Amino acid sequence: MLTAARRAVKESVSGLPPAFWWLWTSTLVNRLGAFVSTFMAIYLTLEMGYSATYAGLVAALHGLGGVISSLGAGVLTDRLGRRPTLLVAQTSTAVSVALLGFMSHPVAIAAVAFAVGMASNASRPAVQAMMADIVRPEDRVRAFSLNFWAINLGFAISSAGAGFIAAYSYRAGFLIEAVMTLVCAVLVFVKLPESRPEHPDGAAAHTPDGGLGTVLRDRRFMGVVGLSFLVALVFQQAYVGLPVAMGEAGFTPSDFGVAIACNGVMIVLLQIPVTRFIEHRDPQRLLVISSLVAGYGFGLTAFAGSVGLIALTVCVWTLAEIVNAPTQSTLVVRLSPAHARGRYQGMYAMSWSVAALAAPLLSGFFIDRLGQEWLWGFCALVGTVAALGYWSLMRGLSEPAPGAKPRTEPLDTGVSLPDHARQAEATG
Repeated sequence: MLTAARRAVKESVSGLPPAFWWLWTSTLVNRLGAFVSTFMAIYLTLEMGYSATYAGLVAALHGLGGVISSLGAGVLTDRLGRRPTLLVAQTSTAVSVALLGFMSHPVAIAAVAFAVGMASNASRPAVQAMMADIVRPEDRVRAFSLNFWAINLGFAISSAGAGFIAAYSYRAGFLIEAVMTLVCAVLVFVKLPESRPEHPDGAAAHTPDGGLGTVLRDRRFMGVVGLSFLVALVFQQAYVGLPVAMGEAGFTPSDFGVAIACNGVMIVLLQIPVTRFIEHRDPQRLLVISSLVAGYGFGLTAFAGSVGLIALTVCVWTLAEIVNAPTQSTLVVRLSPAHARGRYQGMYAMSWSVAALAAPLLSGFFIDRLGQEWLWGFCALVGTVAALGYWSLMRGLSEPAPGAKPRTEPLDTGVSLPDHARQAEATG
């Protein structure tokens, strides 16, 4: 059994280029220092004494910043390059996060939270586009899964520790995240080459490098963006609705840290074996099932009255996240022309940013006005709608039979990498 496990791990990590592993390391370091996204709601309500509605407003402004920067960063990723966009985003994030820890006036907190949202979300299109550039198409599900695994390995460690850091000093948490984000920027500067295609591929060669019009006219892709928003709206409740609901129910920040750490621990343990199971399966079915499990996993929170039961519901919707994340990311790359990957990734990232904007407003309204049980029922409804949407939209977009030409092949034929990036891939 041990030999089989080692062989499975080796097969899961082999064949990927060195540049991918430096990008992976940067992601891991960044998540090891995560604090703001996990404990911001608790910090504002329990430490600073603000209402759930104000906490929701601040989180919504954080999300609004992400909406604006996701689209702009997507365009910059295609025009300026992945590496400079990533460096600017990470440096700005470090500065704004550190500043947020020293803000006390409600207007100042809201303004800096908006800046943090802009800076932190600006890196998403660059990371995703770079990963698509440097990894072969047949390895992308595995690569996105490994990246997601790194995110959650760091999250599992940081969540467990952040609860105890918060008990000592919330400001220390902000400063730790700032320092770790700066470390990520240094890794990118020293180790990662630019991967942007020098020449557009195939039929896109004559297409001008314009703005977002190409993405907005792609109806199927925009449908995927809309469904991604619904799923993200559900998953965002782990960081806005759940901590506030637990705080109002009398649970401590450490209780929330223990419960939410189950999410990261499960992903660390199951992401790689589950990816091997789903790698060549029908993405339509995977997205339908994961949407249902996510919605009803959060719905079960209405019946959880202890830390143990809340942790159990976290385990349920985590299974959905394990399946949804790499499947959705691979689908986005599959539908994206290589010359416009930054813009497509920016639009996809925007769906999560809009969800980050809407989710806290919804959770604040439900918890303050109707009661948290209505919030969890709403999550179950949204998951059902998303599942029906994926079932309808993805008909005819299943994986092709062996030897058949994929329907979207003109949109996903790889890239012409700069010599140094191609050499890194060849030596991987």
